[in-house]
Order: sequence, then structure tokens, then C-alpha cells
Amino acid sequence: MKAMRAGLCGLGMAMMGIPGTAWAEEPGFPAAKPGPGSPFAFAASGAKAARAAQAPDSGSKVIGGEEAAAGAWPWQVALLVAGRPVRPEAQFCGGSMVLDQWVLTAAHCVHMADDAGVYGDIDPQAISVLVGTQVLAPGRGDVVPVAAIFRHPAYVGTAFDNDIALIRLARAPRVAYATIEVPDAEFGDQLDTPGVITIVTGWGLTEGGGRPETLRQSEIQMLDRGQCNAAMLEARAEEAAKGFGYAAQVFGLTEQDAYAAWDALVARAPAALSANMLCSGSYEGGKTACSGDSGGPLVVPLDDGSYVQAGVVSWGLSAQGGQGCEETAYFSAYTRISNFLPWLNAVIAENP
Repeated sequence: MKAMRAGLCGLGMAMMGIPGTAWAEEPGFPAAKPGPGSPFAFAASGAKAARAAQAPDSGSKVIGGEEAAAGAWPWQVALLVAGRPVRPEAQFCGGSMVLDQWVLTAAHCVHMADDAGVYGDIDPQAISVLVGTQVLAPGRGDVVPVAAIFRHPAYVGTAFDNDIALIRLARAPRVAYATIEVPDAEFGDQLDTPGVITIVTGWGLTEGGGRPETLRQSEIQMLDRGQCNAAMLEARAEEAAKGFGYAAQVFGLTEQDAYAAWDALVARAPAALSANMLCSGSYEGGKTACSGDSGGPLVVPLDDGSYVQAGVVSWGLSAQGGQGCEETAYFSAYTRISNFLPWLNAVIAENP
């Protein structure tokens, strides 16, 4: 897999904030027996179909997006529950073709916890990959079996760092498709600049929990990781403070000691977005990825009319109560692919 360099389109600056505190995409899924918290299990159990049946017609968008034009994003693929008809209910994650038999996706799409809480990689035979279509319908595209799954070794199911994986297809697709290139470290630094235009695509849940049959897209932009982390910390602190004041009272802390303990607690809080993540969204909010978009591409348009994939859809904010996505969120987090190019190249070279 070669790295790509080219001129950037659409530089601008953006500020952001964030209203929520919870994760939108749950981390993880099981090996042989996926548990209820995984995207795979969500689709395989019928829960995805059930939620969509209860949702009103929302006009279907990747949150804040629009239906993709015919022929656009030919590298986009859908991960399906193997053996199920090609329909939205069978789709649980996205991915992108990076070589003729290699798909790039998120680790949390293929690594999950079973009913006992034990994490493992899903059986390759449990999933298939739909290539060469924007429509999740019988007879569309090519359903390709999976030969092997390669999760980044540093990924653990209880967190989203290193949320990247490769899927090796059993054969090359027999329909028209395209591959997309990924950036090296230097070009990745250029892409990770506030204001750089990005586009996220997928078949994930839409406003109101709808399940789109046709691929959706949303134009957003890179945001400053530090600002995203600061906003997340502030939102988490507001939630945590509700219980901290009571705890300080119970322990009889003086006001001075309570403030000192609070400052120490906040200082120890880990950043929500690591250096392995990109922050992308919009100043006005309401444009984001959602459940089912996980693993799909975040691409950047270049001056020559081509695209480069900067990120992989990883996580975002959940709605109040934990059901669905926060539709007014200012950003979602994406795996920063350029940090993982050596690992990607090594896996592909070692598994011809």
C-alpha cells in the first residue's frame, strides 16, 4: 500500500463545543459468540431492524448529510452478517477497499466481548463484505467471503485507541470498484489541520434512528484535537461534579480540601482523543457519523480531484439515555490512519 501526497482543498478555521458526555459507538464485540454490545450483535440479533421499525421516517441522512450521488465513493464497502439477505438490517459496519483483496475498517467492528465479557476477534466466516454498490438490496454489488481478520495488536475492547483493522477477502470482487490511498506520516500531519474539508460516508443510523438503504455522505471539517479534548473534559466534569459535591459532604471535607481533591481528580483524567485520533465535525453541529458508520472512511478532497482517506470512523457521542447518537454533536472521532501505515504495510506484506 503506497502513501499519497497532494495539495489540500478548502482550508478554513473552526471553533467547536460539545453538549454530551457519553460514547455513541460502543467498543467491542465477540469472537465466536458476539455479545449484545457489539455492532455485529446489534445487526445479527435483529435489534437494528427493531429500532428502525420504531423510528419515524426522518428523511434518512448520515446525521446532517445527504444521499450520495450515483457512482461516488467506489471504495466504500459494507460489512454484513454472513448468510443474511443484502438489506440494511444485515449491515453492521463500513470499510474501504485499499487493495484488491484488502479492506480497511475499525477494530471495534471485528473485536468484541462475548456474553461472559471475554474479548476476542470475530470468526471471519461470520461476516461478508459487500463491494461495488451504494444500495443495500438483494442483487446489488458482490458479496465477498472473508479469509482473515487482522486487528491492531494494541487495540483493546475497553477503549478506542488503536481502533483499526484489516480484512483480507477470500477473492477479488467481481464488480466494478476502486481502491483509495492512505497518507504517510508527513502528509497525515498536513491533513490533521483545523479547517481541512473532510467527507464521511456510510449506511449508519440516521436522524430518528432510521436505517438508510442508500449510502449517505456528510461534509464536515477537521477540528483542533486540543479543543475537542477540552470540550469533552468540561462536559465530563459537569456530569462528575453532580456526585462529587455530595461525596465531599459525606467525607466532611473543607471547601479548600474539596477543591484540591477536585483539581487533582480532573488533572488525572485521560484525554478522550489520543494522538491516534482525528476530530472532525462542524461549527454548527448536527453533522456526524452514527451507529453503523463505524469502520467507514473519512476522506479528504485534493486539488487534483482525487481523495485520500485520512480516518476511519471510530466513536462519537450517544444521545441522552444511551440510545442512538447525539444528533446535535459537534464532532466524532476517527482513527488517524497515517499513524498506522507501517503496521498496515507489514500485515499486507506478510499475508500475500
